[in-house]
Amino acid sequence: MTGSFGSVRVNERVHWVGAVDWNLRDFHGYSTSRGSTYNAYLILADKVTLIDTVKAPFFDEMMARIRSVIDPSEIDYVISNHTEMDHSGALPRTVAAVGPRKVFCSAMGAKGLPEHFDVGCELTPVRDGETLSLGDADVTFLETRMLHWPDSMFTYLNQDKLLFSSDAFGMHLASEERFDDELPAGVLKFEAAKYYANILLPYSALVTKLIGKVTELGLEFEMIAPDHGPIWRADPTHPVRWYARWAEQKPTRKALVVCDTMWHSTERMGRMIVEGLVAGGARATFMSLHGGANNRSDVVTGLLGAGALIVGSPTLNNGILPSVADVMTYLKGLKPRNLIGAAFGSYGWSGESVKQLNAMLEGMGVELVGEGVRSLHVPDEEALSACHVLGTRVAEALAQRCATE
Repeated sequence: MTGSFGSVRVNERVHWVGAVDWNLRDFHGYSTSRGSTYNAYLILADKVTLIDTVKAPFFDEMMARIRSVIDPSEIDYVISNHTEMDHSGALPRTVAAVGPRKVFCSAMGAKGLPEHFDVGCELTPVRDGETLSLGDADVTFLETRMLHWPDSMFTYLNQDKLLFSSDAFGMHLASEERFDDELPAGVLKFEAAKYYANILLPYSALVTKLIGKVTELGLEFEMIAPDHGPIWRADPTHPVRWYARWAEQKPTRKALVVCDTMWHSTERMGRMIVEGLVAGGARATFMSLHGGANNRSDVVTGLLGAGALIVGSPTLNNGILPSVADVMTYLKGLKPRNLIGAAFGSYGWSGESVKQLNAMLEGMGVELVGEGVRSLHVPDEEALSACHVLGTRVAEALAQRCATE
């Protein structure tokens, strides 16, 4: 690189010096159709400080952006908020090129970073609540263990009321815009929800606890600068309020029907379940997996805020279709809570799919509404009527649940 990449001024003291990954389309099974960013930030204090680095292949881009502001050798400190290699991958080369006086990380980060690579220097662990002086400014560290790695932490720039939030409040979104108010509100809400559903959902109880801790501390935010996606400056409480609501996983009258199909029989059943849901007063979304119409991460996003999950598959080789098994395995790991559900599917001669889906749903803690619906080959009027009834029963159960909340 020749220095063609420039920094973006965040405020009078902070510059964005990260990288844009326009081509990323998969992140550990999470479909990233809009790419991503790896955000790094330069604090121009008396002790010049770099917050995080970038994924290893983007080292040169980050260094070019730093050089557009200062000589990289002027960096005194590096703070690593998160060990995962999309943020720490360039750390060893950064240490070699910059020669910082100290590299700070959480106690778990000091354990985890050397397990990934030779950083090239001694690491300085910091405690939860510890404040580090940068001369004319200071930062406070907040441990955020398991949000979403054991080493995760926040760094709060006190004088600027700016939170460097690591992977929290972020999204996978590549764009030339660096701030939330430069992007469409609908895109922001969707990508933030998708990120929460696919990354942070299993840690929802910890999210609630963290938001409570931040409230108790009385921290104010003028900006939130995550490690992926845009910086929140228009109203940085927006993503905090979203996270608080998503973490509750409070059931609503929304139901998600998801299935794959071989000869469209199971799909017809699913569409009729949707009709029953709507007739019963529920809001219904139908997502087909057929031909890759929807990815597993799309399904999880669709499930966020729902109160019911209804899953369908025909029987193939005495089991369920691989695409449905993929989604169910992925969902189980994300640990959604407070759901009711049901299963359905067509079959030719053995018909095990519904029974297997019921077992999977129960294994996820989903409360079943009935035994599900099976149809031999193409569903007749009786089978379709049973699907409609199943939809209305789930809608009624949702209404009862929501009324007691």
